[in-house]
Amino acid sequence: MAIGSLTLGVFGLVTAEFLPASLLTAIATDLGVSAGAAGQTVTATALVGAVAAPSIPLLTRRFDRRLVMIVLTLLLLVSNALAATASSLPTLLTARVILGVALGGFWSMAAALAMRLVPDRLFARAMSLILSGVSVATVCAAPIGAWMGDHWGWRSPFIAAGVLSVLTLASQVLTLPSLPPRDNPSLKVLGELLGRPGVRVALLAVLLVISGHFAGFTYIRPLMENVTHLSVSAISAVLLGYGVGGFFGNLAGGFVAERSERHAIVGGGALIVLLAVSLLMAGSSAWVTAVAVVLWGFAFGAFPVGFQTWIVRVAPDQAEGAGGLLVAAFQVAIASGAIGGGVLVDHMGALGGPAFAATAITLGTLLTLRHGARAA
Repeated sequence: MAIGSLTLGVFGLVTAEFLPASLLTAIATDLGVSAGAAGQTVTATALVGAVAAPSIPLLTRRFDRRLVMIVLTLLLLVSNALAATASSLPTLLTARVILGVALGGFWSMAAALAMRLVPDRLFARAMSLILSGVSVATVCAAPIGAWMGDHWGWRSPFIAAGVLSVLTLASQVLTLPSLPPRDNPSLKVLGELLGRPGVRVALLAVLLVISGHFAGFTYIRPLMENVTHLSVSAISAVLLGYGVGGFFGNLAGGFVAERSERHAIVGGGALIVLLAVSLLMAGSSAWVTAVAVVLWGFAFGAFPVGFQTWIVRVAPDQAEGAGGLLVAAFQVAIASGAIGGGVLVDHMGALGGPAFAATAITLGTLLTLRHGARAA
């Protein structure tokens, strides 16, 4: 039940994080900004999350982890309420900053808490379950967010996300056991972790692979609108397929990561590179785009569980600190992908996202193939 409550927490956080990608055009139009500027709502969350991920375990190291997780969920609720009532881009960015604090703190401790809630042999499986919240969120957030935004305005999905936050809070209050602090992370510990070659390689691979993914994913709707010329209903259906693909990709990634997280990451990265190239070459085709986006979701599902398993296995003695560094790298990668993708989209059109993705993920996949952790 406790693992289930963490899964619901991940679901609520990722739902809130990914909503702008499915509502980008509507948000930009309503607030009177460009699509690239609206895309920086993703950047704001990612940058703050990058700082919060290593900081929250340090600042809260004397507090029960159950209490910390509940407070982070309260911040998620506040963020959704503020986003739903935002009348300007600065207000929306403020909401996304608060979300970044909740997101960074939650992700930094999720793997460490899972280690304490299940036997070691079930850790990869437990992380696969927790991270299935990512996949289920993309199943719901992207297509349902686009559909709700089309029918009731872009604020309505944030209202729904606020209701979900209340349910998440209730489940955590009822099911999370007391979890006194154990790892005692510090700046010295973080520095020592960065001195480990295995940790440094994992973080660099995250920066390359995840920045490439989010350069493509954040601006996928402009591509489907301006290059493929799909209707709103068709876009919602394709995004639903992306989410369904991600759900099954997460399960497949967990299965592979139990045996070799390196193979999970390399397999997902190689597939996304092929899909990004297909969008660059034939993105005007509705069928090519639809299949590519769905398979992209499946391939991405291997990354969260693969990287989480990798970082914990190379630093099992400091799981919270290593988890914080991993989440920081994830958020920096998301921000750099959103910024780099936004610059390319604003200057060379919607295909700039896949171009960035193909380049960065190729480098990250080759790095993982050469230097990634080997199965025991």
